[in-house]
Amino acid sequence: MAADRLALPPVRLLPEDELARLALAVPLLERAVRLARWAGPETRVDVMGELTQDDRLRAAAELGIEAYEDGLAETSQAWGIAIDTGLVELEIDEAAGEATEPGEPAGKALPGEALAQLTAGEPQDVLEVWLATAETALAEAASPDFEGLRAAIGGDDQDGEDGVLDLDALDWDPEEESEFLDAALANLYAYSAMEEDGHESVPLPVLAASLVVPEDMDDPTDAILEEVTEVMMRLDDHFRLLAPTGLIEYQPVDDALIEETDEEEAEALSGELDPEEISRYGMVRLTPLGVFGVRARLLDAGAHAPATGDLTDRTADVLLDALTDYPDQAARAEAELWLSGREPGAAARELLAASTGDDLGAPGRRLMCQQTLSLLGPEAEPALRDVLDDRQIGGLARVWLTERGAGDVPAPDEAMVFWLTVDTLAAQLDADSGPELLGELVRDLVAQHDGFFEAVWRVDHPATSDVLEAMGRLHPDKAIAKTARKAAFKARSKAGSEG
Repeated sequence: MAADRLALPPVRLLPEDELARLALAVPLLERAVRLARWAGPETRVDVMGELTQDDRLRAAAELGIEAYEDGLAETSQAWGIAIDTGLVELEIDEAAGEATEPGEPAGKALPGEALAQLTAGEPQDVLEVWLATAETALAEAASPDFEGLRAAIGGDDQDGEDGVLDLDALDWDPEEESEFLDAALANLYAYSAMEEDGHESVPLPVLAASLVVPEDMDDPTDAILEEVTEVMMRLDDHFRLLAPTGLIEYQPVDDALIEETDEEEAEALSGELDPEEISRYGMVRLTPLGVFGVRARLLDAGAHAPATGDLTDRTADVLLDALTDYPDQAARAEAELWLSGREPGAAARELLAASTGDDLGAPGRRLMCQQTLSLLGPEAEPALRDVLDDRQIGGLARVWLTERGAGDVPAPDEAMVFWLTVDTLAAQLDADSGPELLGELVRDLVAQHDGFFEAVWRVDHPATSDVLEAMGRLHPDKAIAKTARKAAFKARSKAGSEG
């Protein structure tokens, strides 16, 4: 595979107005907005911007969660979101701040500019505030929990001064935890992109295994299974915190499974359990908002994270180059969007012109051209007939016309047939098609043509020798494979003498 292949497949994004409506309904943001509207000159905060105890109780009552076991904690979380996103602005008197302790009144809180953004209702403004909400929640998820912090604060019975935070005692690296969470979300994003509708939930063991198990490992070792279990529990903690952000939909791990055996864990990893049993190990998926949000983070990090429709206004050569890296379903969707804004005949001519060339990427472009042309109707026929005599694209034009039952299609000569065969195989090899698929294709081609290798090594195509070498590796018959390698040697010698 070429070095510049996409690391991430394209995703489908909802329109911004739909995403904005979803964002306004996110529980965490909705609570933060309610608190921003509730805040006023009488709302007292301490030097850290936290609500005083009395006002925190009033805020919890405003949210209707004052009677919940975690009502005050959830109120504090929503208040923190309101401040971090600019929904609330603090006015803390500098002198009062220096003279007061945490928890004592030092200033007031008022509705901020971001609240006006939301009230205006422009989708981009709403999504900007939601993204800030998600960022704050992600930072919190990568932080140690309160119990961990409390345990790391020296007390009367510990060495050191009271109230001194000993970060070394936490065994926690915020940067490492943040990178771990980013990797999990990126993998979840890739799973979402590969699903046809993007709505399938991923079993938590599968997501954990994608972060731990080497790609070439068929049977996880006990040590790997233990690591997968640890990663699952870390993800479970994080995802419980992230669920209210609207990033994900999450079904937590069933607490009763904590004591399960290694054998049952292995079954969950291999997918041998029935769907209901697998779901007990946790199920997670990115919401449409989550896909939008994770993509925004990936783009900020410099990743190439395409979205379906990105290529609609680009030229045919850009389209075809990009589609060679897309999964089949995504390539079709992108091609349909590109064609929808163009007259069929003109689109066909532009695609055909863009697919010519002798560079390494040309076979892939021609394969994508053929697949995109398959979406066009009879209006494109004149454009295909115009290139019947072209050495490079005359073959695919004949295929298109024949498949549609067109009359008076001249039969290709043998040279064109073998040139198209080499070109198609070169495109499949460059696309890293699975060895089983390629092996089957090679066997069928050799079986259909007597003297196949004697004809193919003479084909004037830049990839002839590489294709024959690959056929030698892929064909299961040792004698035929040897013949393929000899033909590759002849093709290489021929190219060298002509060069």
